[in-house]
Amino acid sequence: MAKYGKNYLAAAEKVDSAKLYTVEEAAALVKEIDFAKFDATVEIAFNLNVDTRQADQQLRGAVVLPNGTGKDQTVVVFAQGDKAKEAEAAGADVVGAADLVQRIQGGWLDFDVAVATPDMMAQVGRVGRVLGPKGLMPNPKTGTVTFDVTKAVSEAKSGKVTYRTDRDGNVAVPVGKVSFDADKLAGNIQSLANVILRSRPAAVKGTYVQHVSIASTFGPAVNIDIASL
Repeated sequence: MAKYGKNYLAAAEKVDSAKLYTVEEAAALVKEIDFAKFDATVEIAFNLNVDTRQADQQLRGAVVLPNGTGKDQTVVVFAQGDKAKEAEAAGADVVGAADLVQRIQGGWLDFDVAVATPDMMAQVGRVGRVLGPKGLMPNPKTGTVTFDVTKAVSEAKSGKVTYRTDRDGNVAVPVGKVSFDADKLAGNIQSLANVILRSRPAAVKGTYVQHVSIASTFGPAVNIDIASL
């Protein structure tokens, strides 16, 4: 059984574990009970009734949160020629082609988002085994394999987050910082929830979303009433 510190236990006493809170209530409460000495990340977790062994029941995509994530994203772009210049103009932190691949092969992974033009994917594939496990591999489903590098970089910088189901059917995504106003946290939560709800696989029978909760980095979870999403 997990052992919790006094700060966690004090925070947990303020949460009614039997209650399902509205999005607005949950956002306000998760701010109130946070005890970290830094600006903690708030994460939402969905438990979905999906069978991830079936390809048509796996969820993966991206959404731009209306109020951002509160984190400055370092964006790299695999591109060449005019598209490389476009990426630089859009604000990409690092732009490259074979040189960027070599840099990553050498162990450099100090970035949050990788974007690639389609013609670069053969080269990017050389570092797929490095980028894939860390969730950094460009993918058309998340809008990071595209010739519209301006849009991809802009969205990544302005609060785009990716989501995907794990093998147990869970989706966990950061939706902001504890320092956000509660209404901004709630707005981000609702925007993401709308996408998840619309993404219900046709093969799913019965209840699709089984449980939803949010929590700060070290804080206890606050359960959300699915009906309020």
